[in-house]
Amino acid sequence: MGLPPGWFFPLLLLLVTSIPTEASLEKIDYVPVLTRKLLEGNITSSTFTLDQPSGQFNSPSIKDIDDIWLVVAFSNATENFTAPQSPQSIPQASTFLEKKYYMTLRASQTLYSNKTKVEDIRVLRVGNENNCTVNSCNKPLPGPGPYRVKFLVMNSSGPVAETKWSDNITLIKPVEFLETHSSGKSTGTIVIIVILSILLSLLFVALVALLVYTCFDTCGTEEISGTVESIGVRRYNTHHTYSSPDATSG
Repeated sequence: MGLPPGWFFPLLLLLVTSIPTEASLEKIDYVPVLTRKLLEGNITSSTFTLDQPSGQFNSPSIKDIDDIWLVVAFSNATENFTAPQSPQSIPQASTFLEKKYYMTLRASQTLYSNKTKVEDIRVLRVGNENNCTVNSCNKPLPGPGPYRVKFLVMNSSGPVAETKWSDNITLIKPVEFLETHSSGKSTGTIVIIVILSILLSLLFVALVALLVYTCFDTCGTEEISGTVESIGVRRYNTHHTYSSPDATSG
């Protein structure tokens, strides 16, 4: 049983328009980059810091009510990423290790406008929320990576536009982190630390020697005796001989 002839073209149009393709997304010629600003901890063992994409979402197709997400993915999973077709299908941070990518740091066109002061620090720190509980949280990254990121614009109907993927971003391993901070100490600081350690050791040795000398000097010469009771004895005899009773009786 065939369909009526008048249904063929409407059905074909419905099928074509219902098939989501990456080619239908507006391509924004922007590559996310690590910030070049002199900030402490631009890259750590669980975070990295990006420059904000200021002025990159001024296309007429992008509305201020649209959501601008940051997609974070393992480098080897970028080819498998497909833009979600609804807000309900957005991959969250809780499934990162399973899907190898997730979306976080939801923003708007206004936030990423280029109407900012020169002195403003406009950066995005990925992995900066330690105690977040919501699915879209920006929790610390699970390892050194490498990772790649891009921005994806979505509205209630699905994806609208996207940027290019960044270059590979590799985090610092914990051992590298310690070595980096240790190597940052100047030679003068190391010399001062060594001198202070030696002086402290000499002071300790002198204190021990003083205690030993004091104990030896006191404990070795002092007589150990109790309280001596004074007893008075009255004697009036001045000779060692005594007179006999016979002599005195005469």
